[in-house]
Amino acid sequence: MVLARRCGIVFRRYKNNGKGRSVPVASIYPQGEHPVRNSQIDKDALWAIRKIQQAGGEAYIVGGAIRDIILGRAPKDFDIATSLSPRQVQRLFWNARIIGRRFRIVHLFFGQKIIEVTTFRSDEENFEDGRNNVFGTIEQDAKRRDFSINSLYYNPSNGQLLDFNDALPDFRRHVIRSLIPLSYSFSEDPVRMIRALKYQATTGFRLKPDVRRAIKKNAANIQQCSTSRLTEEVSKILSSGSALPILSNLEKYGLVEYILPQISVYLGYDSVRKSIAELDRVVSEGKANGTPVQKEEIIYHFLRPMIVFPDASSMTAEELFKEGFRQAKILLSPMTPPNYELERAVEMIMQDMGLRRQRKPEPRVRRKKPNAIIGRKRAAEEELSTAASGKKRRRKGQKRPVVQEAPKTMAEEHDL
Repeated sequence: MVLARRCGIVFRRYKNNGKGRSVPVASIYPQGEHPVRNSQIDKDALWAIRKIQQAGGEAYIVGGAIRDIILGRAPKDFDIATSLSPRQVQRLFWNARIIGRRFRIVHLFFGQKIIEVTTFRSDEENFEDGRNNVFGTIEQDAKRRDFSINSLYYNPSNGQLLDFNDALPDFRRHVIRSLIPLSYSFSEDPVRMIRALKYQATTGFRLKPDVRRAIKKNAANIQQCSTSRLTEEVSKILSSGSALPILSNLEKYGLVEYILPQISVYLGYDSVRKSIAELDRVVSEGKANGTPVQKEEIIYHFLRPMIVFPDASSMTAEELFKEGFRQAKILLSPMTPPNYELERAVEMIMQDMGLRRQRKPEPRVRRKKPNAIIGRKRAAEEELSTAASGKKRRRKGQKRPVVQEAPKTMAEEHDL
């Protein structure tokens, strides 16, 4: 992590507290006092921020991108926070689409890449009621961030880094601190527990004692999350390059038995841990080489030591495949990855055993030849419709033009 121990110049941002007194609300670090540079920011994200600022709005790079840059890593996504409403942002960009119900956000599409633009959220809502559709100021939005290491705001136009929650000192102390009161943070959104343990594993930072106690207390709340959302989180874990330490953390705090109950039985086996470590190595090498690992290969490395085939001599290759696919579905339950990814992963496991699935050839679709009678009927109908349209084009009372044949030559008359 490239971060100075002491910052020479730090500005303060103030606001009126309503009683006539100015109170500091943020520390502002100029370009020379932090490691974030525009060259590390996605060009499309910089273009979007300039366009929003030219329209009179505030716009900043926030969240995980700034966290990763400070940690010396290449960010995967670049999220933008702005003072403009989703509708105002949509009017600025032709490639914008508004999504979401509880809180509407904007996605900017650049080919396969998506940049998420979120309006500042207010802190005037009631978390227990789950009302998340109130817009607010940047100060209020900063207080709504889940953990301090995700709450820094970077302005590319002047190079300033805004810190509303003393997050930069947490980077120096290697601490993960919750910004939302823990009395309802993990009950409002249990996925935050997974993220906290993921950040601990990937950053090497330590969780504050109150965060650790809250995770152990609320571990069972993870069952309240939808299957699709948990499937997405597990997919991110397996493709992170740090799946083994993250899963070990989830096991330590009692979450893995709710997320992957069947897998939790096998995590203590050396063969399983070695296979997951091999998965991390393959994923990390793929990221370094710019060749991301396919999802079916990720599932293959993850499930390989846990799928056991019966006696291959008494079953056909197709029967073995169906048995392996059944086991894969049970092991990943209640996760629901696409079936074609599971099928390909099971086929790769079979190939390790020297077995090959015999795929049934797809049936050929034969095109029926048109019946000769139907063809003649259609030709007659087309001829009639053409003649009728010709009649319509002639004026009322106008006679059909007489087509006179050209006079024949002497040679034509005698068939010469």
